[in-house]
Amino acid sequence: MKKLKRSARLVEMTQYLLFRPHSLIPLTTFAERYNSAKSSISEDLAIIKEVFEEEGLGELQTLAGAAGGVKFSPKVPKETSLKFIDQLCLQLQQPERILPGGYLYMSDIMGQPQYLNEIGKTFASAFAGRDIDVIMTVETKGIPLAYATATYMNLPVVIVRRDSRVTEGSAVSINYVSGSNKRIQTMSLARRALKEESKVLIIDDFMHVGGTIHGMMDLLAEFKASVQGVGVFMESVEVEERLVDQYVSLARLFGVDSKTKQITVEPGNYFDSKKGDA
Repeated sequence: MKKLKRSARLVEMTQYLLFRPHSLIPLTTFAERYNSAKSSISEDLAIIKEVFEEEGLGELQTLAGAAGGVKFSPKVPKETSLKFIDQLCLQLQQPERILPGGYLYMSDIMGQPQYLNEIGKTFASAFAGRDIDVIMTVETKGIPLAYATATYMNLPVVIVRRDSRVTEGSAVSINYVSGSNKRIQTMSLARRALKEESKVLIIDDFMHVGGTIHGMMDLLAEFKASVQGVGVFMESVEVEERLVDQYVSLARLFGVDSKTKQITVEPGNYFDSKKGDA
């Protein structure tokens, strides 16, 4: 690359880091890329680090030594995420979202890239620092959330299917009890999709009793894998007993009244401590 002016170099370096989260980038990579001295690159990174932290974009870590470099970790402050979730809760309380049977329409939310980006960043912040190899979800509505989160954590995504597919080779299948309707259902995962003893983060769009997530945990046990965290976009509060104890929710659904067209949605347990501080 040709030698750039410092202002242009700062812009290009920032973009380079943003698109490579959690990747260790040696200083020599930047020095060779911009035909600049390492001392100049270090000064540029100090400026970028300051802006990232002041604007709540994340952390820029510098690792010394021969194998050192810089690593960008996206993180969004809880206050920022809470403002976003508050706005989303207002949208989710629109009466026209009520579907027959008392269900809540959320597909449009899951189809908006700007919403998915914010949700992905929030999950990435919530589980920052945990030792995770892969993100798992079950088809189909959890897939966009899983990929959004994976983008900011720089991790692969594994998708659990409702049934095995010939195109994926041999698979491990289990039966589980759906928490909402108490029916026996099946889920499967291709043997090649997940290495044994992997460290897994489970991401899903909605949790009622937690039967599906509990089923994924049982499936992971067949791979000798460990669950490092569970994140759900929305949880239903109106349940007598939940099958999953440890999880992070971004929103809580307190109820859907089809007669009065009343929907009550509030920020999830991820923000409990923040609300307590307010």
